[in-house]
Order: sequence, then structure tokens, then C-alpha cells
Amino acid sequence: MPYALAIFDLDGTLADSFPWFLRTINDVADRFNFRRVADGEIEELRHASSREILARLEVPLWKLPAIARHARRLKAEAAAEIPLFAGVEAMLRTLAENGVQLALVTSDSEANAREKLGEAAALFEQFDCSASLFGKAAKYRRVIRRAGVELDKVISIGDEVRDIEAARAVGIACGAVCWGYAAPAALRAFGPDHVFERMDEIASTLARTRRVG
Repeated sequence: MPYALAIFDLDGTLADSFPWFLRTINDVADRFNFRRVADGEIEELRHASSREILARLEVPLWKLPAIARHARRLKAEAAAEIPLFAGVEAMLRTLAENGVQLALVTSDSEANAREKLGEAAALFEQFDCSASLFGKAAKYRRVIRRAGVELDKVISIGDEVRDIEAARAVGIACGAVCWGYAAPAALRAFGPDHVFERMDEIASTLARTRRVG
């Protein structure tokens, strides 16, 4: 059967937050005493997994919750600087009008997510927010249970390797977008079910594609 539930990531997938991230990361590094990111290593980090990035920047795992809380506060203050990618609302509306349930799983807060999405927030049936860096799989399971949808009718769509890993852990399909944080080559190396190079490909693909495998 076609997909009945699409679980979206926010930053780098629906919201163009990477420029904000680049402006902010070194201030966060100074505050939490991990290594600053040099301009010349940004592209290299886009090819690394989340675990590899943490290791290279010397970020202790025990600091992650505090860093995440601080990042949410900064995003709330900078909401006006983080727009949606062009075509997001039209894509989401097309999916909703074709009977696909929409859910959002993000590390950001629900308040921040709703502000970024604006009117498009009303298209989502579920928000499961404030996910830890490696905690998306548990949230996917909760969203799927609430939706009452079989696993082979669910797809997650994100822009990072950890989104693919979380989908694989749960047993659902995954789609990777090429316009976010991770480099397209890094995403393709993990074999997502779908790779989206343009925003309009999401709605057209989900409308016509049956689950493979």
C-alpha cells in the first residue's frame, strides 16, 4: 500500500537552519568548552555521522542535554532568521490532501517548531519534539503507535545520517533530502529508500511509490 504516515524532521529538512547553525556553533563551542569549527572543515563535517562529529569536536556525551536546551533557547530567539525552504507548505498540503498523515519529530521544542512552520503547523496531526541526538527511534515508535499505521506504510524524511539510522532501527522506510546538513553523498552511502533532490519530489514520490523490500 502507499505510505499512510510521513514523519518529518524539521531543521535542514523543512526549515533552512544551516546558515543560522554556522553563525552560532562557535559561540556554543566557547560556552560549553568544545572545539570550535574552522571554516575549512565544514564540508568535511557534512560527510561525517553525528557520532563522528561529536568525536572530532571533542563534545562529551554528558554535555549533550545542556547543549540541546541552550540551542533551543537560541533558536527561539532567532526564529525570524530561520525560514522554511521554498515549497514546503505546498508539499505538505499536497500530502495531507492525499490522505497522508503528517508527524514531526525534531530535537527542537514544539513551540519553536510551530513558530517556524507558521500556518503549515496545522497540517500536522502529531508533534513529538525535544528528541535527544540519538533518541528519534523511540519517538518514531510512539508516533506510529498513536497513528495506528502498519510499519510498511510509514516513511521518515530527514537530512542526516542519524535519521536514516533511526528509521532502520524501527523498521520503516526512510527518505533523505539533499538540501540539509549532511552531504548528499554521505546520505546515499547509507542506502535510504528514497533520495530527494528537490522539494516537489517528496509529494510526487509518496503519492506514487509503494514500499519496497
